[in-house]
Amino acid sequence: MSESNNPNEYRGVRNDLFDKGDFVRGKPFLVEVVWYFVKMGFFLSAFPWPSRLKATLLRLFGAKVGAGLYIRPRVNIHMPWKLVIGDHVWIGERCELLNLEQLELEDHVSLGHDVFLAAASHNIRSRTMAYANKPILIKRGTWVASRTFVGAGVTVGENCVIGAGAAVVRDVPDNSIVVPSPSTILKERVLSDP
Repeated sequence: MSESNNPNEYRGVRNDLFDKGDFVRGKPFLVEVVWYFVKMGFFLSAFPWPSRLKATLLRLFGAKVGAGLYIRPRVNIHMPWKLVIGDHVWIGERCELLNLEQLELEDHVSLGHDVFLAAASHNIRSRTMAYANKPILIKRGTWVASRTFVGAGVTVGENCVIGAGAAVVRDVPDNSIVVPSPSTILKERVLSDP
């Protein structure tokens, strides 16, 4: 709903004026198109392609990948050329790596199923939804449990456990355990007669 009857006077968010600003995709358009076909066939597929094959494909598209990567099916990696993976990293099924900026997983990091790492965001004060993309670093020995969200600009320290369902939007110090807020019963549900 606009603030006035004249749409030219609207002073709120204008998605139609979105401007990517100084964002650099990092590869030519044709490379991105080829990556999408490879991603659809080998990464987003439910077929359990070997992790060694996936590691090789990631390296071909510019990712730095260490030894012993284990990557489950249906993983969405947006820009492999902005991805750094250490040794013996485990990536669970249906993980979303929205890496518009660098995303680094150090040695022995484990991502549970459905983890969403978002090295991309928008400036909440911008009327044009300007990007606020920032890199993510998850340090060695950290386990990020299922259905967790890690936001842009976050560094998760070494040997941490990020509990299932957590939303991490600030840096986490080494050797920390992060859990989401516990569920709370607000009140009894009372049904009315039809």
